Amino acid sequence: MEHVKGEKFDLINKSDSKDKVIDISDNEINERYLKGEIRIVTEQARYPLDTISKMLESGKYNLNPEYQRRKRWSVEQKSRLIESLIINVPIPPVFLYEVSFAEYEVMDGLQRLTAISEFYNDKYELKGLEQWASLNGRIYSKLPKKVREGIDRRYLSSVVLLNETAKTSVEADFLKQIVFERLNSGGDKLTAQETRNALHGGKFNNFCIELSRNDNFRNLWNYPLIIVDDNDNSKILNEKELLETESYRKMEDVELVLRFFAYRHLDELSNSGSQEKFLDNFLSQANSFSEITLNELRLIFEKTMDITFKVFGKSAFYMPDASNKKSTPTKTIYDSLMQSISKILDKEELIILNAKKIRDNKFKEKEKLIIKDKKKNNQLFDGKYNSKNNVIDRIKYFDNYLKEMIK
Repeated sequence: MEHVKGEKFDLINKSDSKDKVIDISDNEINERYLKGEIRIVTEQARYPLDTISKMLESGKYNLNPEYQRRKRWSVEQKSRLIESLIINVPIPPVFLYEVSFAEYEVMDGLQRLTAISEFYNDKYELKGLEQWASLNGRIYSKLPKKVREGIDRRYLSSVVLLNETAKTSVEADFLKQIVFERLNSGGDKLTAQETRNALHGGKFNNFCIELSRNDNFRNLWNYPLIIVDDNDNSKILNEKELLETESYRKMEDVELVLRFFAYRHLDELSNSGSQEKFLDNFLSQANSFSEITLNELRLIFEKTMDITFKVFGKSAFYMPDASNKKSTPTKTIYDSLMQSISKILDKEELIILNAKKIRDNKFKEKEKLIIKDKKKNNQLFDGKYNSKNNVIDRIKYFDNYLKEMIK
């Protein structure tokens, strides 16, 4: 299979506008301001807590727009919110975007909304309360009457970004991303991939999320398998179990898929460039890939994963000295081995035929695992060394190794 790289784009020279000084006059700035450029139109609302469940079930509220991160609140966190409501501690407002009249996306506050809705539907027992420890173990319907009535009197405030904020869908996406980024600049800090998911959501981002469900991929990384509804692939049946896994909550699985595709363009990363910026720029531009390119890339990813699992099993991405039960797969091996295998997919029969030899001798040529420099000899697969050149050297090692094993 051809080593398809996808459509051409400029990854590294993409300018960073926040570092620019734009030289325009005060009059021009004033005129731009008066025109309402990059200005958000809002209104405020308040929702009684006992109406939130029906509100969310109405179909008028999109709880999972592309820029939302995976739900991360534990039962303890949900319970602390309920305790705050009992005590009457002020709760920050949720932020909604009016997609069309009376239809909304939840931009910020998903955790609060779902925690309240689930509590009113008796979905979890209160846990870890401190000020009201006597209520631990209670569901909403089993709370003392006066406590229930007290909660029912509370309201959750919202700030709604109105539909007229943006003139086009492109402008709307841009403004939503700005708001989401500013709202999440503090507090529970987003991971790099959660931020990408928010600011560069689109076709390729969804593509990476979809491929992160691949069974071979998840087995190779010791991740729980994702079980989807046969009638609705967007519905995950074991999401509760998955949310107990930190890697899933933080979208580390999705970032690994993104890395596989981005590293196919490693030659376009400058030696001094930031890896995070490299991934950001790749994702942003890959969102414009055609369906033809995506289908080609899907086949490459799935076939590479299939061959890797058949040859190496779950030890594929382990370090050379991984010998104890605490060993885990590493990006150091993943990034390089996956690239090398993806280049020789047309040699699948030879690879499988020589699987045992390939697996048993992966790191035996010790002299080839040394990077020689003026200061000291460094191990090629030492996770401390992850510059562009280090990764290229590791890819070359596996390129040569696999070529030797299947000749």
